[in-house]
Amino acid sequence: MRRRLLLSTIILPFVLMGCAQSQSKADNGKTGPAAVSVTDFADRTVDLDQVPERIVALSNGEVDIVYALGGEVVGRPNSNGPLAVKEAESAEEVGSTHSIDIEKITALQPDVVLGGHPMNMKDVPAIEGTGAKVILSGANSVDDIKKQVSLLGELLGKEEKSKEIITDIDNKMAEIRSELPEEQPRVLLVYGAPGTNMAALPNSLSGNLLELAGGKNIASDYPGLDSYPQYAQLNTERIIESNPEIILLMSHGNPQEVKDSFMNEMKKNAGWKDLDAVKNDRFVILPSELFGTNPGTRVIESLEFLQKTFKEMK
Repeated sequence: MRRRLLLSTIILPFVLMGCAQSQSKADNGKTGPAAVSVTDFADRTVDLDQVPERIVALSNGEVDIVYALGGEVVGRPNSNGPLAVKEAESAEEVGSTHSIDIEKITALQPDVVLGGHPMNMKDVPAIEGTGAKVILSGANSVDDIKKQVSLLGELLGKEEKSKEIITDIDNKMAEIRSELPEEQPRVLLVYGAPGTNMAALPNSLSGNLLELAGGKNIASDYPGLDSYPQYAQLNTERIIESNPEIILLMSHGNPQEVKDSFMNEMKKNAGWKDLDAVKNDRFVILPSELFGTNPGTRVIESLEFLQKTFKEMK
C-alpha cells in the first residue's frame, strides 16, 4: 500500500505537467485569426469567422483602399483603360456595381464581396448564395471615403493603418482650407457621355470635391434627377444666367466626344458664346481615375488637382 502511494506521488506531477504542456501546445496551435464583425453603410452587421483572404471589389475605390491597407483582391471591376492600382492587374474582372458577373464571382470563391450602397442591395441574396459575405459602402463625399477606409480597416484588421490614411486626408483638407481664395470661382461641373450630360450636385462626390477645393457650384440648387439624385439635368438658361468662369468635364468614355457632345448641346443657345468660361476657353477635362468614380485614398490627388486648376485660372 505504501509502495502504491509512493508511486502515485511520483507519477502524478508528471501527469499534470504533461497535461499542462498539451494544453499549452493546443493554445499555441490556434493559428486562425479572430472573428470579425463590421457594420456596413446599409447598417447591416456582417460577421466573418476570420479576416477575409479572398476579396472581390466591385468598384475601383475599394480596390485602392484594400491595397493601401496592405491587402489584395482576387476580383476587380471591369476596366477599359490603365488600372489605377497596378498590383490588381492579375485579379479577375467581375463586372461592376452596375452589372455584376455572378458566375465569375462564384468561380473565385471569395470570402467577401465589397459592393455599392444602395446600388447592390438587390444583389445581396445572389452573392450570398455563392457562400460569400457582402459588405456595402458608398462614396458621395470625402467623409464617406474616410468611413470606407475605417470600415475596411476593421475588416482587414488594419485599424492603425486606416487611421494613418484618414489623418493624411484630414491634413490635406486642412491645408487646402487654409489656402482657399477669398473669391470663389463660379464653376459648372458636368458629367457626360455622348448624348447624355448632367450637372453634378453638392451631394455627389465630385460636387463635394469641387466645394472643398474652393469652387462655387453654380448648379448647387438644381433639382436632382429621380434616377440619379446626385446629378441634375442641364438648364442652358440658368447656366447662362450664372455665367460660369470655369467648366469642368468628367466622363468614363472618350473625353473629346463628351466635350463635343456638351458643346453642341450648349451652342443651341445664342447666349452661350458670351459666358466667361467660353470667352476665355476655360474648359478642363478631369482625369477619369480621379473624378467620376471613387478614387479611394487618391482623393487627396483629386483635391490637389482642383486646387491647382482654380489657382491657375484666377
